[in-house]
Amino acid sequence: MRVVVDHDVCEANAVCESIVPELFHVTDDDVLEILRPEVPPELRERAEQAVLRCPRRALRLEG
Repeated sequence: MRVVVDHDVCEANAVCESIVPELFHVTDDDVLEILRPEVPPELRERAEQAVLRCPRRALRLEG
């Protein structure tokens, strides 16, 4: 399973980073970085929560 961000929609508000800092990081320039595109099984539930709680619906899981 992979996590994907739509940078055209993302506002880099860091909700996802607060839920799964192992996967997401917002830079000082307010750009969301995906630290680990492949979601390990132990982070899957938290990744799903990050996708659901994204205020702009800029995240999705594939695969």
